[in-house]
Amino acid sequence: MADVRPRSPGGKPMTDYDGVNLELHRAHSARMYDYFLGGVTNFAADREAAGRAKAVMPWIETTARINRAFMHRSTRALAEAGIDQFLDVGTGIPTSPNLHEIAQRVNPGATVVYADNDPIVLAHAKALLIGTPEGRTAYVQADVTDPAALLASAELREALDFSRPIALSLNALLHFVPDELGTYDIVEHFKGSLVSGSALAMTHVTSDFAPTEIARLVEIYQGAGTALQSRSEQEFTRFFGDWELVAPGVVPTQRWRPDGPEVAASDIESSVYAAVALKP
Repeated sequence: MADVRPRSPGGKPMTDYDGVNLELHRAHSARMYDYFLGGVTNFAADREAAGRAKAVMPWIETTARINRAFMHRSTRALAEAGIDQFLDVGTGIPTSPNLHEIAQRVNPGATVVYADNDPIVLAHAKALLIGTPEGRTAYVQADVTDPAALLASAELREALDFSRPIALSLNALLHFVPDELGTYDIVEHFKGSLVSGSALAMTHVTSDFAPTEIARLVEIYQGAGTALQSRSEQEFTRFFGDWELVAPGVVPTQRWRPDGPEVAASDIESSVYAAVALKP
């Protein structure tokens, strides 16, 4: 019988990519996010869990889209401000346009390094490495919960110049890192490695606008095997410490310098905070 298992971009069966079982029978947060964005790298278990999420939070596809749109706008703004190095931690499945595509449209010579510890992302890493001839893109297999190891990676150090400003992207990531893992210490470790003029761009789920729906969403993700923790505006703002928030500060994603259809979205439909800050 022919092997009809889903295939990776390199042609290997995605149930067993480079010796790692991708467990397609279980829902995965990255593939669920891909589904919410209208992508195709998702399977029955992901769509089933996504359906349960939509049942309790009918606007979740809008939430995902306007979160993604914030990444585009913040990356473009930082590239236009002159930052030409980007570190995107918690990359996820490369739904186009991705961060390097946005940055290199502004500055074709920009360098973008993606980091993730997920074998699903690794299976698609080649799609993350197609950038401009003038610029550079790279992928590092690393875990956000071990920032020292990530920052010491030879591939990372070879690609990025830590003596110059770097934009650190932690979009839609830290709500998957619960407090018991030392989330604030993790962020401070990353921030401490960056020089003055560097930037931190972040988004994070909150229950401030739809507490009942977000509480049920947390239960669904946890039931699917993924920790999910919402944080308040005060808890989110704490991540930036003494860094200088750029206008408009901490706001729901659709309110951060909107320039597209996300303008019409409500705070409830967002249910995610966003901000960009610069290191003094």
